[in-house]
Amino acid sequence: MANGREERNIVMFPFMAAGHINPFMALARQLERKEGYTVTIVNTPLNIQRLKSSLPSKTNIRLVEIPFQGTNYGLPPDLENTDTLSHELFIRLMEASENLESPFKSLLIDISDGCAPMCIISDMFLGWTVKVANELGIYHAVFIAGAGYSMAIYFSLSLNEHQFQTDDQEFLLPDFPEASKIQQSQLGNDLRLTDSTHVLWLFRTRQFSHCFCSDAILLNTMEGLGDIGVQYFKRKMGGKPVWMIGPACSSMKNDAYNQEEISEKLSSKTGSCCEWLDLHPPASVLYVSFGSYGTILPSQMMELALGLEASNKAFIWVIRPPFGFNPTEDVRVEWLPDGFKERIREKNQGLLVHKWAPQQEILSHRSIGAFLSHCGWNSILESLSQGVPIIGWPLGGEQCFNSQMLENEVGVCVEVARGVDSETKHDKIARVIKMVLGKTEKGEEMRRKANQMKGKMEDALRGGEERNIVMFPFMALARLLERKEGYIVTIVNTPLNIQRLGPSLPSKTNIRLAEIPFHGTNYGLQPGVENTRTLTAELTCCMLEDSENLESPFKSLLINITEQDSRVPVCHL
Repeated sequence: MANGREERNIVMFPFMAAGHINPFMALARQLERKEGYTVTIVNTPLNIQRLKSSLPSKTNIRLVEIPFQGTNYGLPPDLENTDTLSHELFIRLMEASENLESPFKSLLIDISDGCAPMCIISDMFLGWTVKVANELGIYHAVFIAGAGYSMAIYFSLSLNEHQFQTDDQEFLLPDFPEASKIQQSQLGNDLRLTDSTHVLWLFRTRQFSHCFCSDAILLNTMEGLGDIGVQYFKRKMGGKPVWMIGPACSSMKNDAYNQEEISEKLSSKTGSCCEWLDLHPPASVLYVSFGSYGTILPSQMMELALGLEASNKAFIWVIRPPFGFNPTEDVRVEWLPDGFKERIREKNQGLLVHKWAPQQEILSHRSIGAFLSHCGWNSILESLSQGVPIIGWPLGGEQCFNSQMLENEVGVCVEVARGVDSETKHDKIARVIKMVLGKTEKGEEMRRKANQMKGKMEDALRGGEERNIVMFPFMALARLLERKEGYIVTIVNTPLNIQRLGPSLPSKTNIRLAEIPFHGTNYGLQPGVENTRTLTAELTCCMLEDSENLESPFKSLLINITEQDSRVPVCHL
């Protein structure tokens, strides 16, 4: 109980990878700000241990461990996430995750003895959780932490192998006609080098199919940044809700999955990186990183080093062993040009940071002018939240589609290479770096658009909590209540809000929508304004004042419901 009222518990279960856990934590921090809500994060023991230090002392986020025996699936002991996994072990981790169904159900039953879950928010790679939610009568939503556009393409390709079984170098997706043409070179190895009989393909098919059985889909996207994909997911959900709730990223909320590890490294690496950046003019330095565990071929690493040096632009490069080598070993001298380290040190042109760097702190530094990135969605959001344009080098998954969208639709990216199979020359790398960081028309345009996107992200973050999250728990609660036999749920709101809610309901439902008369113009509101989405603080006060005058219409509405339906409302929420 909280202040005499029952707390509402939202259970969140991200996949065991930093790129999935971080946006879940950012969303959890947004949800916990609503009074009366508790958020429970479920994950394997080692991941929970890492998360503990990322939480403040006073929080409504609870961390709960789910038993995990990875050694039963050929995983090394004490390995419960994708940070240092080879491709083979990554597949084993995915297989092991499907066998968490029974422990997860037991965990939910145990939680219900205290603060019963009102809904479950799961990862797209843990789609099987919808089966557990249905068995226990709990509302279920899938949080897709990537861009709506790119993830729609990834889902479409994964569920329809025949769409790219063609000799054409470019093709359209009949399953997603709104998408631009797809190029064969945009398909990562996880799509191009596997087929529908491969264990990884079968895993994706199972989990993505489960996702469409959920009660709702939440997309980590916003208007103007990948929102085309919403149309795809709405079709697949058959009228069930699809909500844009982005941006949810650690740079916006200071949440990081490996905060304990970060705390140990911040004092040394952040200090050295920022001291080095302080020596350079504003917007003059290129930051180079391929994500938490991405890397490139030895030949590509050599060309990248040559291109960085030839650009004559300053850079920070988060460098790790190339593809095919042990990701934990030190960087070998043969992977870089002769004398490269010495030359960039003498000219103060470059700083090599081994394996890990404080990305948020680097991107927010005034000296950073561009980000050469693998185009993972978390990195993109962290970069754009600081107004930093992107040089794209996507490696796999949906990253090529992110790069395409950012370049063609948003105008904040230019792609320099693609994947680990592309033959990339240093002169092209140098030319692109000069264009983006230099005082060129293209570079200036990218910086302007990146700063515009920064403002849009800030606006979405300020307004998104009310627009998306407040409505979500009420609809979630309604869907939970309607499953109880003999109950009808009536949602009451103003006419325009009811019109917006209509498409979110399936054709067969015990949820009814009822309009209450609303005359906002009597209180200084513009016609057609019935929610806080675009209101100033002054007009929000006008709306709050007007809401108190709904007492009489609400009473009349309840009387009408009783007379017309012969069902007297048993309670009001």
